[in-house]
Amino acid sequence: MNAGAGSRPALERMTMFHHQSRTNKLLIVSAVLFSAFLFQSCRRPGVEVSAQDLELRARALHQKIVTVDTHCDAAMRLLQGDWNPAERHDPAAPGSSKIDLPRMKEGGLDAEFFAAFVGQGPRTDEGYAQARKRTEELIRAVRRMVEANSSIIGLALNPEEAYRLKKQGRLTAFLGIENGYAIGRDLGLIKHFYDLGVRYITLCHSSDNDICDSSTDRAEPEDKGLSDFGRQVVRECNRLGMIVDISHASDRSFFDVLQTSQAPVIASHSCARAVCDNPRNLTDDMIKALAARGGVIQICFLSAYVKKPRPNPERDKALAEFRAKYGNWRNIQDEEQRRKIMEEMQELNRRYPADLATVQDLVDHIDHVVKLVGVDYVGIGTDFDGGGGVVGCNDVSQMINVTVELLRRGYSQKDIEKIWGKNFFRVFDEVRAVARKLNRS
Repeated sequence: MNAGAGSRPALERMTMFHHQSRTNKLLIVSAVLFSAFLFQSCRRPGVEVSAQDLELRARALHQKIVTVDTHCDAAMRLLQGDWNPAERHDPAAPGSSKIDLPRMKEGGLDAEFFAAFVGQGPRTDEGYAQARKRTEELIRAVRRMVEANSSIIGLALNPEEAYRLKKQGRLTAFLGIENGYAIGRDLGLIKHFYDLGVRYITLCHSSDNDICDSSTDRAEPEDKGLSDFGRQVVRECNRLGMIVDISHASDRSFFDVLQTSQAPVIASHSCARAVCDNPRNLTDDMIKALAARGGVIQICFLSAYVKKPRPNPERDKALAEFRAKYGNWRNIQDEEQRRKIMEEMQELNRRYPADLATVQDLVDHIDHVVKLVGVDYVGIGTDFDGGGGVVGCNDVSQMINVTVELLRRGYSQKDIEKIWGKNFFRVFDEVRAVARKLNRS
């Protein structure tokens, strides 16, 4: 065989390889330039960028950053034997969860805090035992979900592990506890739950407990704030590296926690009271105090916390009858009864649709916090499957729309990365640093 003839295919392949390499480089450069153009266009007044271009920009950004939602109640779904989180569920279907793993991918959400929620029950030994049992069941359910879908999602105990999982192309599950009722009056349970992987505790829920008073329980008019036991709880959380969450806490409880804690704290799913006057939201003074201590407010998607609904007498009457029938149904422990009540609530919402807030209304809260204290102290905490959901982002598959709206308003890539998780991870790391320091002394 002629040597020259034999080398021609190799030469052609090499020429094609270099041509393809140059083409790939040009494509990459073009994509970067296009992305930069869109970004600059979003920031230049008078330059219109299409919704499609904004979404392309948002999705490119989500590929680069780790996005975190600090609160959902989907763990309760895992106790239903017929619900598979690895399957895509139609968000419009009756009784459908707002979160599953395929839709997390669709919406560009990398990391989710699955809260082990326990409703407030009697403050007795029997009540505490039941709360602990329920909390452990929910934690085990999340861990089983992760183990059964280990190629898709992993359990993380710190920010580094979330970044590692992102590089592997996997989602992240974090664990939290909603309602300090889960620990009863036993400080040792904080370490017990920490060792199970829990990384934050919401000190109370919709009723007062042994730790602190709730923002929505004024059965006793006086707000007594954080109890002496509650101060011990906060200090033990500091020692262990457990994040303290003050969503649901009363105003006095909030300030008592800030005074007690040596580490920054979070509001895992709350909004700004100046934008929507609701006791579950934080006042400007509270947001300023939270930021001064290095904490972060994670904006909640529950519509009633985002925007005051327009008057609707028929709906108001139906809701009043529902509340008279069930009282504070979120504190009901029996799973089957809760399921039936939730189905009845969904039917009520179908007959008398709620006047839901929008993504734009939601981002108004982010704007308010940014103008008040800066972009370093705000994040995202949806409360999906716990009531969260707004028009334009009513389930996790639509999370990208928040970024689209942030881009539309001129937020930078750096700012959006902070809002979507970097701020929260900073607090996470500072809480761990305080624990290391306390344990050295």
